Amino acid sequence: MNLSTKQKQHLKGLAHPLKPVVMLGNNGLTEGVLAEIEQALDHHELIKVKVATEDRETKCLVVEAIIRETGAANVQVIGKTLVLYRPSQERKISLPR
Repeated sequence: MNLSTKQKQHLKGLAHPLKPVVMLGNNGLTEGVLAEIEQALDHHELIKVKVATEDRETKCLVVEAIIRETGAANVQVIGKTLVLYRPSQERKISLPR
């Protein structure tokens, strides 16, 4: 899913007050964590995920794996926080053109 710059800016504004709904711990990206992310995306469409790792390369690999497995769009990564967007069947967020 490709988002335009205008759409990303809109989603960043909506995501700003949100708290992370999923947090990756020491076990990393497990099937349970992926299932939780899937469920949160289905319910909310726009979520924050906290990736608790100090290594930048590891964080990038985890972010890429989450995006690949969930089919969600990467809105932004700030520090250890990843913002994801995936529209659900009943669209809750309307994106600008």
